[in-house]
Amino acid sequence: MPYQPIGDYGVIGNMRTAALVGKNGSIDWLCFPRFDSPSIFGAILDDRKGGRFKVAPAVSGSSAEQYYLSDTNVLVTRFVSPEGAVEMTDFMPLEPPSKDDCRLIRRITATRGSMKLRMECHPAPNYGRDACRIEINRQSTVFRSEALSLGLASDVPLKESGGGVGSEFTLQAGQTLTFVLHGATESAYDGHISVEESLSFLEETVDYWRRWIAKCSYRGRWREMVHRSALTLELLVYEPTGAVVAAATSSLPEEIGGERNWDYRYSWMRDSAFTVYALLRIGLVDEADRFMSWIESLCAEMKQGVMLQTVYGIDGRRDLTESLLDHWEGYRGSRPVRIGNAAHQQLQLDIFGEVMDAAYLYNKYRNPISSDLWNDLRQLADWVAQNWQQQDCGIWEVRAARQHFVYSKVMCWVALDRALRIARKRSLPADHQCWIKARDQIYEAVLEQGWSKERSAFVQYFGGTTLDASNLVMPMVFFMAPNDPKMLKTLEAICRRAPEGGLLEDGMVRRYDTGQTVDGLRGGEGSFNMCTFWLVEALTRAGRSDPAFLRQALWLFQRMLMRANHLGLYSEETGIMGEPLGNVPQALAHLAFISAAVNLDRALAENEGS
Repeated sequence: MPYQPIGDYGVIGNMRTAALVGKNGSIDWLCFPRFDSPSIFGAILDDRKGGRFKVAPAVSGSSAEQYYLSDTNVLVTRFVSPEGAVEMTDFMPLEPPSKDDCRLIRRITATRGSMKLRMECHPAPNYGRDACRIEINRQSTVFRSEALSLGLASDVPLKESGGGVGSEFTLQAGQTLTFVLHGATESAYDGHISVEESLSFLEETVDYWRRWIAKCSYRGRWREMVHRSALTLELLVYEPTGAVVAAATSSLPEEIGGERNWDYRYSWMRDSAFTVYALLRIGLVDEADRFMSWIESLCAEMKQGVMLQTVYGIDGRRDLTESLLDHWEGYRGSRPVRIGNAAHQQLQLDIFGEVMDAAYLYNKYRNPISSDLWNDLRQLADWVAQNWQQQDCGIWEVRAARQHFVYSKVMCWVALDRALRIARKRSLPADHQCWIKARDQIYEAVLEQGWSKERSAFVQYFGGTTLDASNLVMPMVFFMAPNDPKMLKTLEAICRRAPEGGLLEDGMVRRYDTGQTVDGLRGGEGSFNMCTFWLVEALTRAGRSDPAFLRQALWLFQRMLMRANHLGLYSEETGIMGEPLGNVPQALAHLAFISAAVNLDRALAENEGS
């Protein structure tokens, strides 16, 4: 069975874990019972050894399509043939907060004629490393490994097949059956539900998601896509702690056959901070409360003399030791397959600005921050004032020598600027003179050493000449005015075609030129979706003084609307043929989409009214 394109997957979840469901009806990725648990289905990373749970027509000649039930994370895969049509509704009920379990329900209904279908369920526990014992009791099965007991309840008889279980069955118009994947007890075959019960679970799940998205205040253009991005972000939340995973998957390649394959099932401080900003913008304030609680719990660790780190486990753990799954071939042969992420050991100075900006926006637009959090943030600001001159690994987490990355310095400036704003607005105690002095020193250093006369643009690191798309953030964080000549020159440089030294190619933006930047890795990568949305927003802000920029922003944004997959999901990157690359769905891409959509919609409305 060939690998499906990365863009052919939808995602379902319950805010504890998530599953990727292909257009062909195969669940090729599921970690159980949490995002960061070992996978039980991993065929997307090894078609032969990874394991899958597939329901599909048993004969050839059918076509397939997928859609979400409107304003939900309930996924429908529809199979159509001349003889009949079947709809499979996949969803994960939202379990009570006290229940550390998950259920995945596949509800299959024939809507026309008849169709013969085949089900195969082949778990491969612990990334395919553990043996799996199968116990069948007619319509129920328990898969037992050393660390996991997994149940499959069925409305049709099951039989052992190829290291898993399978079944063939025919549905006539109006007939419905269900499969339920669930955590199993040690002594019982449980989990079976009736068709009526599955409908009740479905209605409850649909109602949950629709009530949640109804709180969104965005009413502008592209409302459906903004809703889809918000719903996707909510799927990437680990509800027990409020942590946001960077993506639901691990090791999907940024270049087919390349080595830039990373485990994104963890919570980056950057992503959590950006989430607060994006969701506050569209009225989802309860979620901002939850994410701020997550950030506050991590900041509290500084009382023990431990500084914030770049990325954490979804339960707050600090050790994310990176290792390789050498027994898996990787997506379409893209090795290595990694679990864990060595970025937890890196120094990335930008996270301090992102955390402080989130606290500033939360304090301004939602609730005043607590005195305890302010004491932690003061300590953070003091540290930045004393350490901003360090070299670091940057936002792109390079695995080569540290540099004085311009984006990192800008975000250090943001950390001190926002700390000063909070202190002044609330009359809170602060070392004003120290922070002001350091803030101004950073500003002058960036303008003197981060600006390249040769490139006539802000560059990647002090003294360098390489462009970097992260500098597009400067006007968004108010470091530079959007129409400042230096900012406009930087926009001009980035917007040149890649063969001409720029970063823009076919309406998409690369992070940087991998051929010019020593990042410690071989090979290249696709364009970075978040960076394209950053360019849209930078052009939008410049467009308030020059409508030509606004027209360019709209053109780029419309192109990016077409880059989403059939369900409105964005992966990390896009290839030269428009194909999704990297882990999916990626939080940063959807966060940047929301911000770009909100700002562009507002600017267009202002332009129309002028």
